[in-house]
Amino acid sequence: MDHLDLSPVTTVGGDVRLPGSKSISNRTLLLAALAEGDTRIDELLESDDTQVMLEALDRLGVRITRDAARSVTVRGCGGRFPNTQADLFLGNAGTAFRPLTAALAVLGGDYRLAGVARMHERPIRDLVDALRQIGAKIEYSGKEGYPPLRIAEGSIFLPSAVRVRGDVSSQFLTALLMALPLLGHRARIEVIGELISKPYVAITLNMLERFGVQVEREGWSAFTIPASVHYKSPGHIYVEGDASSASYFLAAGALGGTRGGGPVRVHGIGRESFQGDVRFVEVLQRMGAAVRMGDNWIEAGPTGRSAQSKLDAVDIDLNAMPDAAMTVAILALFARGSSVLRNIGSWRVKETDRIAAMAAEMTKVGAEVEAGADYLRVTPPAAFQPAAINTYDDHRMAMCFSLIALAGVPVRIHDPGCVAKTFPEYFEVFAGICRSA
Repeated sequence: MDHLDLSPVTTVGGDVRLPGSKSISNRTLLLAALAEGDTRIDELLESDDTQVMLEALDRLGVRITRDAARSVTVRGCGGRFPNTQADLFLGNAGTAFRPLTAALAVLGGDYRLAGVARMHERPIRDLVDALRQIGAKIEYSGKEGYPPLRIAEGSIFLPSAVRVRGDVSSQFLTALLMALPLLGHRARIEVIGELISKPYVAITLNMLERFGVQVEREGWSAFTIPASVHYKSPGHIYVEGDASSASYFLAAGALGGTRGGGPVRVHGIGRESFQGDVRFVEVLQRMGAAVRMGDNWIEAGPTGRSAQSKLDAVDIDLNAMPDAAMTVAILALFARGSSVLRNIGSWRVKETDRIAAMAAEMTKVGAEVEAGADYLRVTPPAAFQPAAINTYDDHRMAMCFSLIALAGVPVRIHDPGCVAKTFPEYFEVFAGICRSA
């Protein structure tokens, strides 16, 4: 469908089983493919982004069998893909495109990597420059500094340190951390500038350790991969729920609806989660929501205030949780006073320019928004206005703006199918916790 109309929501409440984490799912698939031995992966995310990774691995000769819904077994190829020639289409999946680029460049072969038009607008020069430092042979097939790419056989060597910028995307560092262990030699990576989105690098380090590679870290500025390491299957991995997706339901629980409601409990993440976006609950608490947590669940609801009370405004650095930060922007529309979201410059190079897109669409519902190079200042509407929201082929735009229905106004979401990138059933699950007049 080209649009979806959401009715005003009066109350919310209930339980949600989260889909698997996109970041963990695609990292796990690639590491399992490169490891020695078979890996069974349970609760794997079923979405567009994981599908393009699965299809790419299939083209590279990796054997993957479907065991059940959300469960696959990957036959590891022991550090070298069987097929040394392939054309790979990777959609708009940065978690597939960047790590595969690095792994294929290190291993060598004849590969072409492409994606949708937006992927060809997302910068990759910093990763390519870092890989060229070790002798990788990579050419741009279109605009310099951007996909699509052509990878050929290079003469790989390791300098004293591989240097990569950290202030555009943490996925460039992640890609190097996942690829360099394939060489079997000591490798040092040094980060130029401030590393953004550190929790996503922490996910990478956690996954590497599960597959037998322990990386030495000097703060967030240097990383050393020991010599003579190689990936070994842990045998079985369970993918925890997606913390970014959890933010929409926890936000709904905190807002409650126009007549009061909540709480909403999400299952699949909890106090044991190693995803950075789980810290979204700290923002909820700071804004005045009531939050409870267990080992594998989180629950959010309004405080003891009246149903008509609002959240507290915030002035907050959200560099560590760029995806959940979009949900914070929506919550700012329901706050008392203006909020400032800082250090979100990475939004500019995501699925769309999210700073510009969020500013444009929040203005439609009546907010005053000031958009800077790496910040948003949001002043809530005096009264919410019904709006038709453009989603820019960005799944998180669609999911975020569904929450506007909790303000008691109808909202139209254009291109709702874009949520298939990470959460195909989002609107059905969202409807399951909502009650309308």
